[in-house]
Amino acid sequence: MSETSGTTFGGRRAIPPNNSNAAENDPPTVELQGPVPRGVNLQGRYPQENKGTYIPVPVVSELQSGKWGAKVVMRERTSVRLSIQSSPECIVGKFRMYVAVWTPYGVIRTSRNPETDTYILFNPWCEEDAVYLDDAKEREEYVLNDIGVIFYGDVSDIKSRSWSYGQFEDGILDACLYVMDRAKMDLSGRGNPIKVSRVGSAMVNARDDEGVLVGSWDNVYAYGVPPSAWTGSVDILLEYHSSENPVRYGQCWVFAGVFNTFLRCLGIPARVVTNYFSAHDNNANLQTDIFLEEDGNVNSKLTKDSIWNYHCWNEAWMTRPDLPVGFGGWQVVDSTPQENSDGMYRCGPASVQALKHGHICFQFDAPFVFAEVNSDVVYITAKKDGTHVVETVDATHIGQLIVTKQVGGDGIKDITDTYKFQEGQEEERLALETALMYGAKKPLNTEDVTKLKSDVDMDFEVENAVLGKDFKLTITFRNQSPTRYTISAYLSGNITFYTGVSHVEFKNETFKVTLEPLSVKKEEVLIRAGEYMGQLLEQASLHFFVTARVNETKVVLAKQKSTVLTIPKVIIKVRGAKVVGSDMVVTVEFTNPLKQTLRNVWIYLEGPGVIKPKRKLFREIPPNSTVQWEEASRPWVSGRRKLIASMTSDSLRHVYGELDLQIQRRPAE
Repeated sequence: MSETSGTTFGGRRAIPPNNSNAAENDPPTVELQGPVPRGVNLQGRYPQENKGTYIPVPVVSELQSGKWGAKVVMRERTSVRLSIQSSPECIVGKFRMYVAVWTPYGVIRTSRNPETDTYILFNPWCEEDAVYLDDAKEREEYVLNDIGVIFYGDVSDIKSRSWSYGQFEDGILDACLYVMDRAKMDLSGRGNPIKVSRVGSAMVNARDDEGVLVGSWDNVYAYGVPPSAWTGSVDILLEYHSSENPVRYGQCWVFAGVFNTFLRCLGIPARVVTNYFSAHDNNANLQTDIFLEEDGNVNSKLTKDSIWNYHCWNEAWMTRPDLPVGFGGWQVVDSTPQENSDGMYRCGPASVQALKHGHICFQFDAPFVFAEVNSDVVYITAKKDGTHVVETVDATHIGQLIVTKQVGGDGIKDITDTYKFQEGQEEERLALETALMYGAKKPLNTEDVTKLKSDVDMDFEVENAVLGKDFKLTITFRNQSPTRYTISAYLSGNITFYTGVSHVEFKNETFKVTLEPLSVKKEEVLIRAGEYMGQLLEQASLHFFVTARVNETKVVLAKQKSTVLTIPKVIIKVRGAKVVGSDMVVTVEFTNPLKQTLRNVWIYLEGPGVIKPKRKLFREIPPNSTVQWEEASRPWVSGRRKLIASMTSDSLRHVYGELDLQIQRRPAE
């Protein structure tokens, strides 16, 4: 490793900043011993032993655990073979290797030779390493697996898509080291996974540091790639490294996918996690405040908090010597730019175990993450006289389900219980009280509200909705008392970003319901395709909000639900021998199911170890027409592989397809 030499320094003892792995500044081939002129600091211009950037490796008779050393394993005439052991605390990055001979007159070194450059990574197989993971199957999944599954959609309609992490593809390791160089991260801190993951969470987004990805949530993606079109991290990281400019565009699952590549590439076990109904609590008060007008409609000016249909972040595995015992293991790190942390858009690492028990006083950013999974949803009526009345509290809506990909398969693993105790348990209340004691603000007194029990219940269901088709929404009112009630109800249907922010209201309806004693009444509302098709956004997500006021008691009932429209898939086929080094042909096919022509259609294709990322433009696809695209491929990695494709166009996005492959080894000749 070396340090930068392109800066001017004042003072005769000043030394260069130690923050670039790429900078070249080689030690001389001959270093004479003896006096040097006053004020000359030879050591300062070279890598330094006390910074961990200059490492003399002694030749020893026996290697010692935890220490650098080289042992002779074979001698042959004028050559020797050495087995070299690195220290588990070594900084991570690219080292330039030299052989040095000490003589009575000084040190003689070999010349710089790029062929002997050596990369040192974190080592989850090493018990003394800060990222040691003792389960072999988990190491296989969370470090070595270069293909993953990211879950999205809605808690009642979970969707999944494969993602190519590609951490072993050409150029990716250098791109990840470049990310740390761009952050001007001090080299001496690069052996600490806490610091590396925190720097990574800031640098994967470009919000304030010219990092990897520009976020965009406004459905306008001029001069860039729509977030839904990416099939993996490889293109993004390589483009960032080669252009030295942020890549456009990303949303939470793209940030999480790229961050996962960064972490796994450097040897830190990592996984992508999805939280369904994730609270974005602007003031970390553990409440998501939804303000209503007196007629039951949402007041968008007062409602600042938002509920994301889902949000993706990462977990990284490491020890936490900076925290009390027991808070190591999985740590939340999030590179989606949501809130400022110590002057930068970054989040974590925050101990999952500490979050579960409400110990949000421990760094980093625990209060914000705790709120994402534990907030209460509080419905407040903003009266015309300026007063606010708390109507109802939903303590179970936020963080309903937290999932990740299962180890060794593409299925779903529910990890909700690692973040929170079950609702209503004594431990759950205790965790919440602990969080409040440690400084989470909770200004509104909502305790009494939750105890109010209405005689009338209201719920609604949205039937499975297919893109371009009509569907029904059914509202059910249940009167559990011997009293007759009349109800004024309001339904609002909105096209929303998956972040919960409304784009446009496409449906609103008010209706009156009379509820006889001890009765159930259902109201059906037809949602026509023509009402929503012209306004659709990135993820074809529709959000429905129903409020109902019981006129006799003035009690307000409120429920909200989202539905993700079922979208057609891209079809992938393969012909030819599925053997390393043999030619095969990949065919990608897509049929337009809509009644309108799709324009500016891009199809993306990639598969780590099988085919490099590729893309193709189709100017237009008429209704019910099919396009095909063929690409030749020659796999270079054997075993279980996957091809991943996506389609994006001006009016339809988030269309995916994938194909599992078993690539055979090349037969021995």
